[in-house]
Amino acid sequence: MNTPPETYCRPSLFRHLAIIVYDLLLLLAILLLAGAVAVAFNGGEAISEGNPFFLLYLFAVSFFFYGWFWTHGGQTLGMRSWKVYIFSNDGSPITWYQAFVRFITAFVSFIPVGLGLWWQYLSKNNQSWTDSLSATRIHYSEKSKIKPLSRLS
Repeated sequence: MNTPPETYCRPSLFRHLAIIVYDLLLLLAILLLAGAVAVAFNGGEAISEGNPFFLLYLFAVSFFFYGWFWTHGGQTLGMRSWKVYIFSNDGSPITWYQAFVRFITAFVSFIPVGLGLWWQYLSKNNQSWTDSLSATRIHYSEKSKIKPLSRLS
């Protein structure tokens, strides 16, 4: 994925929402596991409600989940399932900085009833707030550039 596609195809709203649901289900499982690890390190005692260190830990785990997939192959599991990938505006893989900006702005863009996501239909370059602020694009391709996860696939 060294060059952007000749014809840019933004995923449909349904496809975008399906990706979000897929990824949130996987993230929920990871956060449950992360919570179990935190409880184990806390001597088996429950973590106090609103503990800022625990919240920061869950935030970091969530960011690492998205950041790793975005910077290593350009696809989360949900994106892979729906044949969507992410790249920088110049066509290169996204950096950890871009992943961080994208992760933070995703929260902000959903606060006002998902306005940041709807913005892609109003902007002249078809980019959501998340895309614009992180200098990235997501692309749908029926002929996906997905490589098998292993040689057995």
